[in-house]
Amino acid sequence: MDKKIKEQILAIRDTGETNMFDVRKVQEIALREGYDELLAYLIDNTGAYARFILTGEEN
Repeated sequence: MDKKIKEQILAIRDTGETNMFDVRKVQEIALREGYDELLAYLIDNTGAYARFILTGEEN
């Protein structure tokens, strides 16, 4: 996970618009906001994404 993806995740979290474990809704928001990097990341890295949400670990 690079810095830009982390920033995009945190930006979505800061909106309070969705439960961050609702990956489909996170993808919807990312699409709306133009977060293409996050959309691409979530395709193959949902496990790493969930680990980041739970623990803050970025790898």
